[in-house]
Amino acid sequence: MKQIIVIFVGMVGIGLGACQSKKSESSTEVVQAASSTTDSITACHVKPPSRFAAVSRTTRTTPITAVDTKGMVEVPGGSFQMGADSKESRPDELPRHPVRVDAFWIDATEVTNAQFRAFIQATGYLTTAERRPDWEEMKKQLPPGTPKPDDKMLVASSLVFVQPSREVPLADYSQWWQWVPGADWQHPEGPGSSIVGKDNYPVVQVSWDDAVAYAKWAGKRLPTEAEWEWAARGGQSNAMYPWGSEPVDAGKPKANSWQGTFPTTNTLRDRFARTAPVKSFAPNPYGLYDMAGNVWEWCSDNYRPDYYSQLADQGEVHNPAGPTQSYDPEEPTVPKRVMRGGSFLCNDSYCSSYRSAARMKSSPDTGLSHTGFRCVTSVNQ
Repeated sequence: MKQIIVIFVGMVGIGLGACQSKKSESSTEVVQAASSTTDSITACHVKPPSRFAAVSRTTRTTPITAVDTKGMVEVPGGSFQMGADSKESRPDELPRHPVRVDAFWIDATEVTNAQFRAFIQATGYLTTAERRPDWEEMKKQLPPGTPKPDDKMLVASSLVFVQPSREVPLADYSQWWQWVPGADWQHPEGPGSSIVGKDNYPVVQVSWDDAVAYAKWAGKRLPTEAEWEWAARGGQSNAMYPWGSEPVDAGKPKANSWQGTFPTTNTLRDRFARTAPVKSFAPNPYGLYDMAGNVWEWCSDNYRPDYYSQLADQGEVHNPAGPTQSYDPEEPTVPKRVMRGGSFLCNDSYCSSYRSAARMKSSPDTGLSHTGFRCVTSVNQ
């Protein structure tokens, strides 16, 4: 219950806004109290606060008449061992299990700001982060009897990474994740930030719902988790990373990640403090860019930590599409979708989620400053 209250308090901008010069003492105490109940919070993996549902809005999302595969790569079908690949692997990546996927087309890069802008201009779509939260939807994920807050507290906002200036307890994600009113895809860090001049950067602050809306408009879809991992591995059966098996910090930079001590010191060996332009690093053997680092990418699958165990009992599974229902024991009332690929916040000393098998999950109405997506389409479509 404490954590849900913290999520709500953060969302409505009480004392957690990155653009505020002071924090509310009372809300800070609530955040600290809730954080102490969390065994392990990572920058990349577990659970920065989830956003609750926003007011729905009807928009014109008529699909483009024909799928344009320009900028996409055709990935051959095949079989592989999906899941855990190293000592850094987490329980929800176990066990490894045989999977077969059909051939498909996948975007060579993450969807860029320019591409997402074209969608917005064509449809008038309003992203989750730009909408005012809907109390009727929100209270479905809160304990019964939770009082409705003042309407002025329900403001459009999104999650932003704010680098601490001093050493902080790594179990307290509120030290670097803040709900920021006015943060959205055009203002990724909040009011005052901009994507001007960043057309070829990956779009961020998009929820799963936003990503699905874009994909439908483009005549595409989000990749399944199995398709995403098969593509990331690039035909390398036992490689830990999309580029192979060499450690991330060995040799020249291979992905946009965090170098130094997370979350306080980034040496910027890869030259980027936050997102990087797409194609800034070498592609994997299939010609796909940023399958590790830069931004987390939404997949179509519901999340369950025991899903791989369910699949392992079935032998080789053909085109698995995820469980029919989501369940996260850490937040049992909040549905989750899978994310893949790691982000610019990943670091070996804290998490190593640029591994091809690494998973993260978040609620489908959550936007973050390190989350984007890419699309796929079937070969025979």
